[in-house]
Amino acid sequence: MPGAAERVVLVGPAHPYKGGGARHTTELAHRLAAAGHPTVLESWRAQYPAALYPGRQTVHAPEGEPYPATRRELAWYRPDGWLRAGRRAGRSADLVAVAALSPVQVPAYLVLLAGVGRAARTAVIAHNVLPHERRPGDTALMRALLRRAGAVLVHSAEQAELARGLAPGADVRTAELPPHLPETGPVPDRVRAPGPPHFLFFGIVRPYKGVDVLLRAFAAGAPPGARLTVAGEFWSGSAELRALARELGIADRTDFREGYVPAAELGALFAGADAAVLPYRSATATQNVLLAQRHGLPVIATRTGTLPDAVREGADGLLCAPGDPDDLARALAAFAAPGTAERLRAGAAEAAAASAARTDALWDAYLRTLTAR
Repeated sequence: MPGAAERVVLVGPAHPYKGGGARHTTELAHRLAAAGHPTVLESWRAQYPAALYPGRQTVHAPEGEPYPATRRELAWYRPDGWLRAGRRAGRSADLVAVAALSPVQVPAYLVLLAGVGRAARTAVIAHNVLPHERRPGDTALMRALLRRAGAVLVHSAEQAELARGLAPGADVRTAELPPHLPETGPVPDRVRAPGPPHFLFFGIVRPYKGVDVLLRAFAAGAPPGARLTVAGEFWSGSAELRALARELGIADRTDFREGYVPAAELGALFAGADAAVLPYRSATATQNVLLAQRHGLPVIATRTGTLPDAVREGADGLLCAPGDPDDLARALAAFAAPGTAERLRAGAAEAAAASAARTDALWDAYLRTLTAR
């Protein structure tokens, strides 16, 4: 179990914000409090300018149990509020931890940490040390934040190396990202009939996610009658990908489900598919492998980030090279071979059960790493 109790102020997104970052921050607050650390969650009422986050930012229904001791006062356009939150945290906490999901948050966090001063220990939870798709200034902003932090918590050895490169001498700590899945309700019975496979991509559609690679691979490697669903928010619109599907001759076998998929609808989405495909060009840590496995789906993923650690080749999924349509086409064709889908589906169920059994231990290790003096 985590060590001596400390008062914690955790800064990051929470409901009504959606997505993995908000779920992680909220679950972390619950876990800290349950471990005996009195915790306050400082969240946002306006996290990003709409121009910098073209997708849907909030949801009406919570995707997990909200944390009761949550303030929602931070706003990207109110620097005085950043400083006020920092000073308040410095007066009330032993540890102030900020969850960094994007360099856009860095100016607010630097002002907030200046308000904390030396009154409390500080930590940055860096979900991505640097963005997958970088803008001018991103590296400088993240370098400034990591150098200001008392400790930096990352989720893989690769990210730790990147953090040390930006902030030499920093107290960089690594902990495996524990499960923090949305509450999707009971897993419905599978609705797929025997036949050619139905492949599913789900999540935000951005260039680094490799959906264009998936379309080319599907055209080259999927068997006749196979279907593909691409479900999620298209940050740059779907017109270019739809045009590519027409060009490749697969438009009649490809369904584009545009828009954020609420947690309550994920079960039905997964029940209609045979495998989830994560064709990422780059990755850090993702919950999408575990989310698919918990719903009975094997995963076809690229060898990037922590994906090869989460998918066991030939046991609960298949792996391929990132950015390589031919290798992904090979994996799609291999999945369609007789008996493969059934074997991998059984392995995915075993992987989901093993992950569920490890959840508390992973969270205990995560809390120890974050709160260590």
